[in-house]
Amino acid sequence: MNAPADTSKTYVTNATNPLKKVMMCSPVGYKFNDINVITTEWMKKGDTEKNDVMVREWQTLVDAYKDNGIEVVQVEPHPECEVMTFSRDYGCMVKEGAIIGHFRHPARQIETKYYEAKLKEMGVPIIARVNAGCMEGGDFWMLDEHTLAWGEVDRTDEAGVANLREQLWKYGYTVVGVPVNPDNLHLDMCFNIVAPQVALAVIDQLPYQFVKALKRRNFELIPVDAQDVFKHGCNVEAIGNGKVIAIEKNKHINDKMRALGLDVIDVPFDQILHAGGGPHCLTQPIERP
Repeated sequence: MNAPADTSKTYVTNATNPLKKVMMCSPVGYKFNDINVITTEWMKKGDTEKNDVMVREWQTLVDAYKDNGIEVVQVEPHPECEVMTFSRDYGCMVKEGAIIGHFRHPARQIETKYYEAKLKEMGVPIIARVNAGCMEGGDFWMLDEHTLAWGEVDRTDEAGVANLREQLWKYGYTVVGVPVNPDNLHLDMCFNIVAPQVALAVIDQLPYQFVKALKRRNFELIPVDAQDVFKHGCNVEAIGNGKVIAIEKNKHINDKMRALGLDVIDVPFDQILHAGGGPHCLTQPIERP
């Protein structure tokens, strides 16, 4: 049963306030698919999905959220959605509610109805929907209270960003596109805001104007090497109060965050990474007021 849309609530204010509620989906039925270059390379090596391992790894992320007082809302995986676990990508959240995206690959497009049904069940208002071009949530960042950035990488295109610009101006948002080499898949593979005015960044993969815009906003950029993109070095989740959930094996990157005083919570991911995502991809923030 759906709850009435609650338009009085503040949902997600920025990328770093304390996280209160997230949406996730178990990889119990996930099947490897060559829609991303990371999985394609593993499939060439003979690797295939090991769902029991993926679920164990995913559960460590669920536990990390719960241990830090964050409510985890689970969306049931469905057999026809063979690559459904990366909850970030169906859309994104802002203060006023949810923005529904449009997956580039048909194999993922069927996921949206299940995530949207859960949003409606929770009473989360849908304030915008991409109806031209493509947009996936892994490309989305709130640079500040009024500026929304979408990477135009491999899964979000210029038409999708333009479509959102038309729909979101009435809320006072400035929408910017960030063109990046499509090999990086999503913007969160080469950029991630981990604390107020602190971000992991593969600087040589980001456009000069975007880096300049970050510096104007007094961001400190923690440099990440391009070779760490496919090791999900930037694929972390800030949960607020200076805490970040990151992949244990990326110790050299996590140590850079620790050196700045951040509390890094390691999760022992490996097999999930072969599917093409990490903690950020697996998590859709629902409440971060």
